[in-house]
Parts: sequence; structure tokens; C-alpha cells
Amino acid sequence: MANRRKSGSGWVPAVVAVVAVAAVGAYMAWRATHPAAAPAQASAVAAAASVAAPAVAAIPQHPIAQATVPAPASTAPLPSLEDSDASVGEALLALGGDRLRDLLLPQQVVNHIVATVDALPRHELGSASILPLRTPRGAFTTIETQGILAADASNAGRYAAYMAIARRVDSPALVAWYVHSYPLFQQAYRELGYPKGYFNDRLIAAIDDMLAAPSLAQPPALKLANGRYTYADPALESLSVGQKLMLRLGPANEGELKAKLRVIRALLTARPSSAGPMR
Repeated sequence: MANRRKSGSGWVPAVVAVVAVAAVGAYMAWRATHPAAAPAQASAVAAAASVAAPAVAAIPQHPIAQATVPAPASTAPLPSLEDSDASVGEALLALGGDRLRDLLLPQQVVNHIVATVDALPRHELGSASILPLRTPRGAFTTIETQGILAADASNAGRYAAYMAIARRVDSPALVAWYVHSYPLFQQAYRELGYPKGYFNDRLIAAIDDMLAAPSLAQPPALKLANGRYTYADPALESLSVGQKLMLRLGPANEGELKAKLRVIRALLTARPSSAGPMR
């Protein structure tokens, strides 16, 4: 007989999934509250580690100016990064709808998006203060069957509001807005500590990392120690923040968001022209 229990102080009480927020099409962030990941012990772990630190390339691998995207809805001059919260928030609400209004944190939106995207391929998210969205409500729930502890399938319902936003967002419109607003993201990325880095390359790396998350038929086994849950399989526990997020959303949500990410990636990486990259 299954034994249901609620987590105490929280094993991952904060998954933020919004397909409107960082031109990811399925923007997500996972608030890490579990111990540091174990050393890499599998090929999947090695693959995740390969994108843990962004490479600094003299020439962007995925130049924004060469992406095939629709014409932006607005050609108005961009505000400064410091004064961008109002216009960025307005644009995101237009893309994500009223549900996003209750979730979006209104200050330093671009900076928080950039910091979160940069952290997704890593093994730890770091401070939850970088998140641009409020975290899901309700407690994470587990179920124990024949001595094996796993996440309860009902947890997928905690992300319903985020998934509704993801479904609402039109991917071409989102990418068009992102391309138009790209100088703000690029400036925030350089100010984050990558003066020679290119944010769109990091965004593509984060998308690729999440797309590489394993698809599991059954919820993986968990361990509970000191009030915190970790994966019983060391290889899963050593996955990146973005890949663990995919696992914890549940199979249906994971499949839907991966499909959205593939569309966004295709829009961002199509290169029909020889135009120079936007720096």
C-alpha cells in the first residue's frame, strides 16, 4: 500500500516554468534547496558538465542577426537597461497573459532572466533571489510504495499556471520580441561577468541542455536525509539544474515544454543571410 507524505522544509519547493520570459519559449528556473550535486558518475553527467561554464568565443556561434524571425511588433527605441522594467514587463504580460501578472517579479527583470538562464546548465542555481518569477504554491508531495520513495504524480498540478502561460505564448512573437530587445539581454550578460560573452550562445546552450534531459517512464526513486530529498541514483542527482527541472515537472509537462523549446531553438538558430552578428 502506498504511503503519502508531504515534504517538510522543502525539497525543491520552487520550480518556475514560464515560456514567455527569456525568449526561451519555455523559460524555466529551478530553485535549488538540496545539497551540492555529487561528482559526475555517468556519461549524461559529463554531457551536462560540458556546458556548465560558458565558453568565451571571439565570434558568436549563434548570432542573433542571422536568425529567421518575424518582424518585431514594435520598432520603438529600447530604454536603457536600468529603465527597462516597465516596458519589458508590459511586453511579457502581452505575451503571457493575465496569469503572468501574478507571477512576474517587477524589478530587474532582464537581469534576473539572464542570471537564471546562465545558471540552468550548472549543477546549482545559487541564490533564489535571481529568479524573475514567484515560485509555485503548495507543498511537494511524495509517495512510498514497497519501500521506494518517489515524487507523487499530483505534483505536476503545482505547475499548471506556468504551463498555461507556456501554451498561450506564440513562439514566433516571443522570439521577435527577444530579437528586438536583445541589446538589453546582451548588456545584462556582460554585466553579469562575461564582458566578451554572447548571451544568445548561452541561451542555446541552456535549451540544448534541457532538451538532453532523460525521459523517464516512472518517477525516479528519492532519498530523504536531514529534511531534504535527493535522487537515489547518483547519475540523476548529478544532472544540471535545467535537466532536474525537466524531470520534476512530470512526463506530460516535460514533453510539452521540450516541444516548445525545439520550436524556439529552430527560430533562433536559422541563418538565411550573411548579415553580421549583433554585438
